Amino acid sequence: MSQQSARGRARVPSPGSRRLVNALAAIVVGIVVLVLWQIVGSRVSPIAMSYPTAVFKEALALIGDGSLGAAFLSSISSFVPAYLLAIVVGVPVGLVVGRYRLVEAGFGPYITAGYATPLVALIPLFIVWFGTGYTVKVAVVFTLTVFPILINTWRGVQAVPRTLIEVGESFGASQAEIMRKIIVPGTMPHIMTGLRLGVGRAVIGMVIAEFFTAVTGLGGIIINAGNSFDTARMFVPVIVVLLFGIILTWLVGLAERRLAPWHAAMSGGR
Repeated sequence: MSQQSARGRARVPSPGSRRLVNALAAIVVGIVVLVLWQIVGSRVSPIAMSYPTAVFKEALALIGDGSLGAAFLSSISSFVPAYLLAIVVGVPVGLVVGRYRLVEAGFGPYITAGYATPLVALIPLFIVWFGTGYTVKVAVVFTLTVFPILINTWRGVQAVPRTLIEVGESFGASQAEIMRKIIVPGTMPHIMTGLRLGVGRAVIGMVIAEFFTAVTGLGGIIINAGNSFDTARMFVPVIVVLLFGIILTWLVGLAERRLAPWHAAMSGGR
């Protein structure tokens, strides 16, 4: 039995090898997609579809004249403060709503309704309130981002085992100590999931805000290229937004492994 268990343990791949295999799988899939896109796109009208080499040429042109860098900086100037504000508001409110039943009974239905509301339809109202400049972009990104963070934190508090809270209370821990030492660590995986979902919503909100308000940033390039039927140029900011979202999601996952390392161990290290 010991020899069989030793052989079984020997066959278990190390975390480093798993990450290498995952990276290679992603690279292979990406290459296949690019090749298929190049083959299909080069045989279709450039008005309807572009292809990687044409997109790459347009990206070099946009980088060369500085317009892509300026558009990216313009976009993230509203993304960063709005996303951070959504964390600052969503996490504490989610902890309070999940911890206290009376607060949940009072505010829970409205939070759920706000999450289910098509917030994009409220952008004209936001323009009336905040104008068409920087403030309305921050407001749109914040509104789209705060709800997934808040709701995941709220549900995470409710997922903390009641027995752990009772143990803390039996040892005379105050409500603040229970929140800080039991509920927040137990909720951390859910909070990080909310942050990961919030990244996607924030990126979408960033681009949508630029569509409906002052046409600037990466959304402005997409709108202007689409109006002139320049699909190759239009794909450049789309790919930049895609890569930006992937990198941010990876960073949130990295933060989760640092802040809640036990979660990965309990879930099989996935």
